[in-house]
Amino acid sequence: MHYTLRAPDHIDTVIQLPSSKSISNRVLIMNQLSGSKMQLDNLSDCDDTRVMLKALNNRSEITDIHAAGTAMRFLTAYYASTDNRTILTGTERMKHRPISILVETLQGLGADIQYMGEKGFPPLRISGRRLAGGETTLPGNVSSQYISALMMIAPYMENGLKIHIEGDITSQSYIVLTMELMKQFGAKISQEDDRTINIQPSTYTGGAFTVESDWSAASYWYEIVALAPGSNHSVELPHLHHDSLQGDSQVSRLFEPLGVRTTYRDNAVRLSKGGARCETYEADLSNQPDLAQTIVVTCAMLKIPFHITGLQTLRIKETDRIKALVTELRKLGVNLQKKNGDTLIWNGKTETPEASPMIDTYEDHRMAMAFAPCAFSHERLSINNPEVVSKSYPRFWKDLLHAGFTILNE
Repeated sequence: MHYTLRAPDHIDTVIQLPSSKSISNRVLIMNQLSGSKMQLDNLSDCDDTRVMLKALNNRSEITDIHAAGTAMRFLTAYYASTDNRTILTGTERMKHRPISILVETLQGLGADIQYMGEKGFPPLRISGRRLAGGETTLPGNVSSQYISALMMIAPYMENGLKIHIEGDITSQSYIVLTMELMKQFGAKISQEDDRTINIQPSTYTGGAFTVESDWSAASYWYEIVALAPGSNHSVELPHLHHDSLQGDSQVSRLFEPLGVRTTYRDNAVRLSKGGARCETYEADLSNQPDLAQTIVVTCAMLKIPFHITGLQTLRIKETDRIKALVTELRKLGVNLQKKNGDTLIWNGKTETPEASPMIDTYEDHRMAMAFAPCAFSHERLSINNPEVVSKSYPRFWKDLLHAGFTILNE
């Protein structure tokens, strides 16, 4: 199945974004460890959170988290540190996403985890028990979810846990998000310095908590405003806040050079055209890797040359996102240059695009959503396997229709 898109001439809409899955999945783990003492409102309805809820509430011999990378990392740590026995598995792609650093760290802390297939990759046989804790060291240039997974279970280790982080830290904003949420629910956690996190034995307390909207999902509406021709366009996004803990709230700053103004209102933001666009775009997305596809595609469609770094984790996401971007943008007449495994560069020169480009999504929700706004530049743009958006933003296509897009199901 594929959708063929036609963009509207004018955008003036209010969009109810999905709730943050990053926050939802973290508070679900903490709530489970607390003995379900928290009142959690406005949880995300995306696939990743549904998978997490099912796994936490239905114990079984085999736990299949499908394509949910966050669930794989968080549940590996959760199951290893609690009274659970299961085989944790997922899609074929998940079985090729590395997890050895997290597994070996947990084993060093006393966990009983065995590989069921290729060493270093799921599926995993986990026999849970209370872990001793102590001290451990992890590289900072791998998935921050490894560090967050360890942080969240650390209060329930006999001796707590001191985590030392070596080298450059990727996606540090997500580590900060985890830390602040843990503090809100009673964890005794502190930083001795910017590379040492100290977590004392404690328990998570109860309380009411409402999950805010997802800034990552907001990025596609920033892209839509940036690419919409003319100047009189507006998108209002409720339940987003200036002081959000989400690292992807930086999308407001990152899109300023691309001509999008953010106005903060009471419990909402309004996006509109504003300010001059930059002649060239440079950014380090080490702390916002989930915005990479959106920003790269936006710059390409605006014909703005760019040099974007900090993309080292994109190769181990739902797909190799660097390779996918290079392949699909070539269909639109844009030839990217890869460098050092963490950088994408474009000189601004375009070639003749395909007449009716068909964008492949590689089972990656962000590929579908980042390329959909290209309908402003390409009249017969199609998106293959559009259902992948359910992983993080199930209502995405309905929201495009609400905003005036035409979508043909072909």
